[in-house]
Amino acid sequence: MSQMDPMKERPTGALISTVTKLINLVLLLLVAIVAITVAFYSYDKPLFTINWIEGSSDVSSESAVGTTDSKEQPEKASFFTEIHNPLEELKEQTDLNSEYIKYGYQLISETYKYIGPENGDAKMVYTGNNLACKNCHLDAGQKKFSAPYVGVFGRFPQYRGRENTIGTLQDRVNGCMERSMNGKKLPVDGKEMTAIMAYMKWVSDKVPTGEKIEGSGFVKVEIPNRKVDLAHGEEVYKMKCASCHGVDGQGIKMPSGLGYTYPPLWGNDSYNHGAGMNRVLTAAQFIKGNMPFGATSENPMVTDEEAYDVAGFIDSHQRPKKKNTEKDYPKLERKPVSAPYGPYADEFSQEQHQFGPFQEIMAYYEKEYNLKKTK
Repeated sequence: MSQMDPMKERPTGALISTVTKLINLVLLLLVAIVAITVAFYSYDKPLFTINWIEGSSDVSSESAVGTTDSKEQPEKASFFTEIHNPLEELKEQTDLNSEYIKYGYQLISETYKYIGPENGDAKMVYTGNNLACKNCHLDAGQKKFSAPYVGVFGRFPQYRGRENTIGTLQDRVNGCMERSMNGKKLPVDGKEMTAIMAYMKWVSDKVPTGEKIEGSGFVKVEIPNRKVDLAHGEEVYKMKCASCHGVDGQGIKMPSGLGYTYPPLWGNDSYNHGAGMNRVLTAAQFIKGNMPFGATSENPMVTDEEAYDVAGFIDSHQRPKKKNTEKDYPKLERKPVSAPYGPYADEFSQEQHQFGPFQEIMAYYEKEYNLKKTK
């Protein structure tokens, strides 16, 4: 008997079954790809956003990866055309989310009243001073170029050079709690943090997720190529700042005795030395776009040199010391050139890091680390 070809012996039914299985597998893969794509574009937060917040790369300090087709966006100016007050706009709303939004607004506007050291409930003391979040994030985080909250909800998580890790928006708030507010972290799953998140999301609702809008962060300042002139800064302070913040820099208290109409700029009740506002270049940007009262980015009331010198004068004063700042920036090359405390990844003095000139330090980091620093 002659030997048969094995291929000729294979049943036709088995071949059809194999082909059918392959077709089903391909269909399943296609369905999975479609489902993942829909989920990705439907998710209301960015899955991964890289952001060099501390100004340690050539990416601007508030930028975020991810854009939206400009044809589908509202006009960018419209994000800041009016101030929204949820106590008024949501006063008829009694659902839980609306109540959280309203409470978040109150926490931002009157931080000292709810979680400050004189709020009357020792268990609810989280800040170490009597400032309010809105003292820096003006108009309760709704004024452009004053580090506004508008749009920020959709730009997290993001990279933080100070911790050298991807951080959440809750982490960012707690950074302010420990530094600008000279206090301690809020529980991330507590009522207060939940309310702050609800408010930030509410003011960001019209902003495309991940979009950095015009008016984010601070205005740019042309940095003078010299050391801060403290004498000139004192003159500017007396002429343009003292009427609100006091000759002694201690601000003006609210009539109730809690909080400030105009906050102190140094001393025990101000931000501590680890805060971003204690960096001359950051403070100069804030001042240029917002101070004195009534100034805007379109109509500044100080020049770049005045903002630079008065920022140096303000930050030359004593303020609370934050513990463990030597642990900031595990990757020291990511540290801002104007950080007023060491250690550093260079041989420049602490005084030069605090008061400049800064261009020489910036040039060093661009040459040695290929990092184009802006502050």
